[in-house]
Amino acid sequence: MTSVWDAVVGQTSAVAQLRLLAERPTHAFLFVGPEGAGKETAARAFAARLVTGSHDATSRVADLIMRGGFVDVTEIIREGAAVASDEAQAIVQQSVLTPTEADLRVVIVHEVHLMHENAAARLLKTFEEPNDRLIFILLTEQLLPTLETIASRCVIVNLPALNASIIAEQLGREGIGLEIATRAARSAGGSLDRARILVTDTALAQRQAAFAEVPYQLDGSGAAVARVAESVSALIERAAEPLLAKHEAELAALEDRVKLVGERGSGRRLLAEAHKRQLRKFKTDELREGLSLIAAEYHKVITSLQASVDPTLYGHAIHDVHDAMSGLSLNVNETLLLHALFAKCPSLQMIAGRRDLIEA
Repeated sequence: MTSVWDAVVGQTSAVAQLRLLAERPTHAFLFVGPEGAGKETAARAFAARLVTGSHDATSRVADLIMRGGFVDVTEIIREGAAVASDEAQAIVQQSVLTPTEADLRVVIVHEVHLMHENAAARLLKTFEEPNDRLIFILLTEQLLPTLETIASRCVIVNLPALNASIIAEQLGREGIGLEIATRAARSAGGSLDRARILVTDTALAQRQAAFAEVPYQLDGSGAAVARVAESVSALIERAAEPLLAKHEAELAALEDRVKLVGERGSGRRLLAEAHKRQLRKFKTDELREGLSLIAAEYHKVITSLQASVDPTLYGHAIHDVHDAMSGLSLNVNETLLLHALFAKCPSLQMIAGRRDLIEA
């Protein structure tokens, strides 16, 4: 028998916990983990188990839930920069509805870490007056202080970032060659979703080499800073091409459905918003990965232990790069961030001829 848990990759501990929790469920669960680690799939699998009372993935209801299309499992997805009042109202409305087909309703709320305070307060109120035929599954990338009160009323399930070896193994099972799977897994930042996009990126190796070359392209001049920043931005745009191709295919599939069943309820706007979020996150992750490669070059210089190398200078550069990586989570202007960073980064041009010693 195919199990709903089969779709949850690399989260053995979480799945074992969820299997036990499904036997005696409570009114609210909080799944914590980075995007791409499987918490969305785990939430649907858990919902399918709760609604159907079975692990069987082949039933009509389980199949609909896993595809996000069952009437008694509602997913709340933000439409703006955060989970705001409109989404909060949707949560409240769902909390008072009775099940249509099943014995209970499940509401999955995405990106709770981006929830406004007023939305969090409304969600908290529904927790204080729980409906015995309603179960909430909340998804968050991290446990923020603003979520402490909500978290205290939930059972917490952790789904950490996936190990690169687990991602590579899964890609292999999906028919991807070992070399490509390994390279994509190492660059995926623990996200299987991201790795699946990277395997279609034929320029991944060249792009990684180009990022590593950045410190050797700087020469202390503003012109070099502008040139390198523009080059990095171009790398990011090219990196997003496989994702954009995937989005085009999804839009084409939607248009085919519209031709068959009409525009009403097509989900066109939601799909466009989802694509916008995915593209933004992908570019940010790609830039973060690129900056980590730049920091790695400075680290190689420090560990080469050459007499002419001042480790303090390059240590500061690594610190500045990591500060920039942290700043990416603050929705900053990435072009300005890169200009400011590269203006501070020391050039490695003077030791470019000794890279064989650095690489050793």
